[in-house]
Amino acid sequence: MAEEKKIILTSDGMTKLKDELENLKVVRRKEVAAKIKEARAQGDLSENAEYDAAKEEQAEIESRIATIEKMIRNAEVIGEDELNTGRVNLGNKVTVLDEEFDEELTYTIVGPAEADPADFKLSNESPLGQALMGRSIGDVVENNAPDGILKFKILDIQ
Repeated sequence: MAEEKKIILTSDGMTKLKDELENLKVVRRKEVAAKIKEARAQGDLSENAEYDAAKEEQAEIESRIATIEKMIRNAEVIGEDELNTGRVNLGNKVTVLDEEFDEELTYTIVGPAEADPADFKLSNESPLGQALMGRSIGDVVENNAPDGILKFKILDIQ
């Protein structure tokens, strides 16, 4: 059997996963079980849309639980002591200057499982994340985007 790929998480990311797992197991399972019980009480299950929807929701919850448990089993958590603020690495907050728009942006570099560009959490495997990894304050990195090459100057690493 092939070895599972390690999931790289910050301690905050691990906490969020564990909280989500707890909520799914304790709260959501009970809610969907109540929906199934209520739908069963309505009689004929062959034409019961509420029953079908509840069973589908139950399958989605169980699938998500299995996914999170697998992620936690294969997680490698980046500790605060591993953060090197001299060079961009996983877990660092990086402030960059978008040279085209003269705008400062701060990203947290995370593993793909935690990536959320809307929340400024950038995957180390994304094009910009890859360009930033290992770089230092003052470095200018280029990112190939659909509209052309974007340049970002690293202003701060925390």
